[in-house]
Parts: sequence; C-alpha cells; structure tokens
Amino acid sequence: MRRVADHRGQATIELLGLLPLVVLIALVAFTFIASHTAHEQAGEAAEAGALALLQGGIDPRTAAREALPKPVRARATITLEGRRVHVRVLPRLPISGLTNRLAGEARADAGPSTP
Repeated sequence: MRRVADHRGQATIELLGLLPLVVLIALVAFTFIASHTAHEQAGEAAEAGALALLQGGIDPRTAAREALPKPVRARATITLEGRRVHVRVLPRLPISGLTNRLAGEARADAGPSTP
C-alpha cells in the first residue's frame, strides 16, 4: 500500500511539466497557419487585381481589396507596377515581432500592355 501512496500526484506533476511544451507547440502551429493564410489571401487578391486590369472598367486596387476578407483589408498593402499587381498581407500573430517577417506577398501579372 505504501508504494501506491508514493506515486499519488505523479501524473499531475508530469502534466504541469509538459504544459509549457504543449503551449509552445500550439503557438508555433498557430503562427505557421496564420502565415500560410496570409500568403493564400495575398495570392487571391493579386490575381483578382490582375483580372480587373485585363477586363478593364474596375480599379485593380479596388478589385484586389474586395477579394480580401473584411478583417484583413486593414492589414493589406496593394500596389501597382505597370500591369503587375503586388499585394502584401500582414498576418495576425500573437508575437508582433514576427508579423513583418511572415507577411504574405504575391504578385500577379496582367500581361503586356496593349497599344
């Protein structure tokens, strides 16, 4: 009976010891997912802007901005370089120092200009 009493609470101690590791793994996974999502959103927005350039009539910046989800629009930068649309989306991360390094960027080319 004495051996059982010696091990009481062992699982709780082990769980508390592993908890920081579990939190760290979850934080890294969340950061990776947020960065990947920013890249995907930037690509879709750049493509929408390039299509607007090809079709004409719609401002490519407006088309690219509307292709982004509303919460992301404030964290996006859209620029035009001739017939190329460049979109940069900052991910929402719990660690602010990584935001610029993990920003999603994409370029879409609408092809050569027509005379």
